[in-house]
Amino acid sequence: MPESRNTKAKIRKAALRLFAERGYNAVSMRDLADAVGMRQGGLYNHFEGKQVLLSDLMETHMVGLLEALDTAMAGISGTRARLEAFVRHHVSHHLNYPDDVFLAYMEVRSLDSDNRARITVLRNRYEHVLRKILEDGCTQGLFRIGDAAVHARMLLAMMTGVTVWYRDSGRLSRDEVVELYLGAALQSVGLAAVQS
Repeated sequence: MPESRNTKAKIRKAALRLFAERGYNAVSMRDLADAVGMRQGGLYNHFEGKQVLLSDLMETHMVGLLEALDTAMAGISGTRARLEAFVRHHVSHHLNYPDDVFLAYMEVRSLDSDNRARITVLRNRYEHVLRKILEDGCTQGLFRIGDAAVHARMLLAMMTGVTVWYRDSGRLSRDEVVELYLGAALQSVGLAAVQS
């Protein structure tokens, strides 16, 4: 990797860690420079400012999340199977990228209006996949829920919350947690949980 790209990657990694630990507003460009061992002015060779860096991190996360979802859903047919694939993907992906998830959900408030609008479009695309699954399930008489849009947001909030409490050192493995969340999601739409 060329040195410039390597430096940019180091800056992104440090910013992700610091923003997740302290919050966007509590991290200065000087803090970022110190974390990567360079002068503050050197950061501006790679990013125009902290806002650009935050937006870049969020957009990279959301694009990666959407691409991973496309892969997870490829070739899946049947509404229940699509819901299962979505839930497994969402919980697994979020367990793998907790700092990215924290940033993507908690720091949207810190984006300026143009960047917020761009990130919101990506978030809405992701939510729409789940909403469509739920709408299809209702149309088919398979799911028993009140409002697909509200239910989609409820499920996303529930599943995203796994990053708050899960620890690899805990008593449950990631796979066990994914299956527990899947059971809860299925029950929430009126289906029996998967039998082990």
